Amino acid sequence: MIWSLPGLFLVSFSAATLLPGGSEAALLWLANEGTYAALILLAVASVGNILGSLVNYALGRYALHFQTRRWFPVSPKHLAKAQNWFTRWGQWSVLGAWLPIVGDPITVAAGVMRMHWLTFLILVTASKTLRYAALLGLFNTFT
Repeated sequence: MIWSLPGLFLVSFSAATLLPGGSEAALLWLANEGTYAALILLAVASVGNILGSLVNYALGRYALHFQTRRWFPVSPKHLAKAQNWFTRWGQWSVLGAWLPIVGDPITVAAGVMRMHWLTFLILVTASKTLRYAALLGLFNTFT
């Protein structure tokens, strides 16, 4: 077996960070093998992905300590733009954390904007878990 539960966890975790990658293929591979119950797969993938998002949140929360450094990767102009965007859309934008490309930066922005950690955790948990549940549901419907 190429993928196992620890492998699914690690792929899901890294996919939620700013590192490139996706976890959907690993989830569907294990679902297709039929070795594990769908709820187990859902739990492992969701927990890994949620924890990866918490890493992004923490990076965002503490990144501003370094904004005056020359090597800081975000210009003050872009930082102000991101802060205005998050202020406009608010905490509900975290429900888009599951989206490709923009989801990971949303979780970093939540940290930068010092969103309350429990609200962040609730919204990111709903977002990530519902995405995997929908994916497994579609997989089970069409197989």
